[in-house]
Amino acid sequence: MILSELIGAPVVAGGTKVGRVIDLRFRLDHVPGDTDDQMPTARLHGILVGPHSPASFLGYERVGVTRPWPIAQFLRWRERGSFLVLWPDIAQLSSDGVLLRPDAERLSCRLPPTG
Repeated sequence: MILSELIGAPVVAGGTKVGRVIDLRFRLDHVPGDTDDQMPTARLHGILVGPHSPASFLGYERVGVTRPWPIAQFLRWRERGSFLVLWPDIAQLSSDGVLLRPDAERLSCRLPPTG
């Protein structure tokens, strides 16, 4: 499965659809022994689930990104109730969608500012 195929896929928890995959989060890991000029390894950290729209945040999930104001306000309103599910809380990925573990934790999808 190609991960981009997950965007828009339904997410189910406890037999109930809780939303759709709106984005994927990756973590960059430095492997011991890597030199500074080597690229870190990227691994899937979790998925962002949106209950209202399968569209991406377009970067507005970052704390402090507030301009242009009308766009920021609209995207935050549209993505209200969205949450992050970490990789260990995903029971199954398939072409039919994502199945969460019964005790899956729903985390905030807000990111700290970059820079």
